[in-house]
Formats: sequence, structure tokens, C-alpha cells
Amino acid sequence: MKKNSRTWIMTAIFIATFMTSVEVTIVTTALPEIISALHGLRFQSWIMSSYLLTTAVSTLIYGKLADTYGRKKLFQLGVILFTIGSFLSGVADNIFLMIAARALQGCGAGAVIPLTFTIIADVYSFKERARIMAFTNTAWGLSALIGPLLGGFLVENLSWHWVFFVNVPLGILVWLIMQFRYAEPKRDVTRIAIDGWGCCWLAIGLTALLIGIQLLQQTPLKGWLLIIAALIFLGIFIFHESQTDHPLLPLLIFKNRTFNVQIITATILSGILIGYQIYFPIWLQSLYHIHATEAGLVVTSSSICWLLASFTIGRLLSNFAPRQIALVVITIQAAAYAGLLLAGSHFPYGLFYFVAAVSGGGMGIVITMNIMLSQQLVPTELIASASSVVTLGRSLGQTLLTGIYGSVFNLTLNFHLPQNLQGKVNQVITGKSAALPVKELVLVKTALLSSLHLVFLVVIGLFIVVLLCNWFDPNRKIIS
Repeated sequence: MKKNSRTWIMTAIFIATFMTSVEVTIVTTALPEIISALHGLRFQSWIMSSYLLTTAVSTLIYGKLADTYGRKKLFQLGVILFTIGSFLSGVADNIFLMIAARALQGCGAGAVIPLTFTIIADVYSFKERARIMAFTNTAWGLSALIGPLLGGFLVENLSWHWVFFVNVPLGILVWLIMQFRYAEPKRDVTRIAIDGWGCCWLAIGLTALLIGIQLLQQTPLKGWLLIIAALIFLGIFIFHESQTDHPLLPLLIFKNRTFNVQIITATILSGILIGYQIYFPIWLQSLYHIHATEAGLVVTSSSICWLLASFTIGRLLSNFAPRQIALVVITIQAAAYAGLLLAGSHFPYGLFYFVAAVSGGGMGIVITMNIMLSQQLVPTELIASASSVVTLGRSLGQTLLTGIYGSVFNLTLNFHLPQNLQGKVNQVITGKSAALPVKELVLVKTALLSSLHLVFLVVIGLFIVVLLCNWFDPNRKIIS
């Protein structure tokens, strides 16, 4: 492909990556205004969950279709759905239309996110890919930096509607670039074979799983029943895939143990990532009385280090086996987190930024490596499916562990606090604890610290699982 065309394609991928990643941070900032305007407090969690759900459900479907029919049309379809969903979210006048529009956005993101990785693999060689992945990571870093600021500016100076409208011109621009600059080779498709039953079992299983996780904290019994049902349907899905001639998820890609290690590692590390993004700001605001904006900068430091570290992955892969890189980096991350288990009321709050920086830098190296290797370790005709599996794993890792962290956090609080003080936890977390008696404030803070310690004990346990997984990786050689 001509250098000029590759530059245009990378521009489109950069914009698309920024557009889909900033959607999380920018909407979070505007969420209170949206809930107030649409009178949707009871359904506020679904504004985010519907987007995540349809993204997860559609990811594998798009991956299979892209391997069969090509990338360009599916990528453009994803951009169209995301753009229309953004526009409908902006004009929504009730909470149910908002949730439906967000679900449509997710259907678009389910194509855009994995296919950006797939197109990079198509256009660039393995050696070039590390540099390009690092460039793409810049879009994720920018979204973390700009998203909250842009969201606040739009809400304060225009309205919450513009949080969604801002995606519309970006989506149109990406579609036009891909239409006129991406010349994809024609594929000889002699038969249209879509695994309908596979789509059905996957959609039911993932929907039940994600809804079950959402219900764990409010109604644990219903949540666990849905999770058990989800595991049954996903088991049916896997059995069906092993029997059908045209599987939605080609199971042969899992015959490579090193590929499986990459998927497990990316899934668990993505779950660890969401842990500090949620609980570091809570820790700083409730126990250190740090302002919300300053507490949010802890996530920003992680994003910057993620970006910088990802530029080193090409050199690292040229000199070390993936197993060696993962073991060293994950051990350093785990050691940084271990100090949190001993953190008391006098723990220097600046060290939270250090832990976040180490964690972000490690994620930039390992997760970028996971994506590259998962594409390299499968046949060329299955690259899109492999990219979709990584994307799905990362989404599920964050969703599953968000539910687990929340359950651990809330159960520990309930155990340590009497009923009459449980309602006062929010006052402490939001920095409105001045009116509380000193004895009550000490009890609440002690319970919060115990809960946070237990959350990060779970995180340390997850690091150990990832280390063991990489220790048993059979590959000891540099992959090229």
C-alpha cells in the first residue's frame, strides 16, 4: 500500500480510536446533568451498561464477518451505527430513548474497536506494528486527558447534548477517509454462512452475564442465578461452535497455548486497570480529602505512562521472549500494589500517583504485546477473529471485576459498620463529612480503609494468577 494511503488510514484509525475511547470519560463527566434532565436516577447505571453490553455482544460477530467479507464495509458500518447512536443520544428526551441510543452506539463500537487493530495488522508488518500500536495508544491517552475537561466545558458552556453531538462530525470524517483512501483487496466469497445459533447463544449468555453482574450488589440472589444461567448458555455456545461447519468463534485459535496466555493476561490486567481507576479516587477523596479533580489526576498519570511505555514494546520484543517481558513487568506492578495493603492513615498520598504510573506503564507494555501476539499467533485469515477475542476479553475483564470489586467493597463496609452509619459513607466519600461527629467519622473511615485493603488484596491475587499463567507459557523464544 502507498505511504500516502497508509497515512490517511492511520489518521482515520486514530480519530476512530479517540472517538470510541473518549466516549467513556466524556459521558461520565456529564452523567449527573443527563440523569437530572431525563429524570432517570433509577436507570442511571444502564446509560453506561447498555453501551458496554452491546459492544461485548457484537464484537465476536463483527470479527467473524470481517474475516469472511473484509474489513472496510464492516468498519464503515460500525462508524455509521456509532455516529447515529451518538446523534440519537444527543436528542434523547427520556431515559429509555437514551439507553436505546447508547445500545446502538455500542453496536457500532463493537465493530470499530477490534477492527482498528485488525486493519493495522493488515497494513503493517509485525515489526512496524509496535510503533503504530504506540501511536494508536496516543488516542487512548488523549481521551483520558481531554475527556473530563471537554465534557465539563461542553456541559457548562453549551449543554449535555453536545457531549454526544461532538462525535457526529468525527464519525462522518472517518467514514469519508475510509471510503476514498482504503482500497481493500476483493475477497472471493462464494457462500454466505452466518452462524445464527452461535450468535443467539452468545448474545443470551453475555447479556445474562453482564446483567447478572449489575444485579450482584442490589439483589445478589437474582444476580447469581443470572450468572449461573449465563455460564450454561455460554457452555452451549462453545459446544455448538465445536460442532458447526461455520463457527462464529473458530475454536482452533485456542489450540495455541501462548495465544491463550495472551487472552487471559489481557482480560485480567484490564480488570485490574478498572480497579485503580475506580478506587484510587475514592481512597484519595474520602481519606485524604483531596478535591475530585486532583484525585482524578491519578488516572491521568497512568494514561501518560501507558502511552510512553507502549513505544518501548518494539525494542523489547526484538530482544526478549514475551514470557520474560510479562513476568518482569507484572512482578514490578504487583510489588507496587503490595504497599497499598499496608497503607494506613499516614501513607503519603503522592505514592498513589507512583503506583498508578507503574501500573499504567506496565499495562502499556503487556496489553499492547498481548494484542500484537494474538494476531501473530493465528492464521492470517483469522486475524479479525483474534482481535475480537482480545477486545471481548478486555471488556469482560473490566465488567466482571467491577462487579466483584463492588461486592467485596460493599460487603466489607456492611460487616464493619452498624446499620445507622452505613448511610453516611457517601458523605465521607464525597467530602461532605464535616457535620459528622468525630467518633462516627473515625468508624466510617476505618471501615472504608478495611474495604479498600480487601479490594486491593483481590488485585494482588489477580496478579499472582497472571504471573502463574505466564510462567507456564510454553514459548521461550522471541516471536517475529
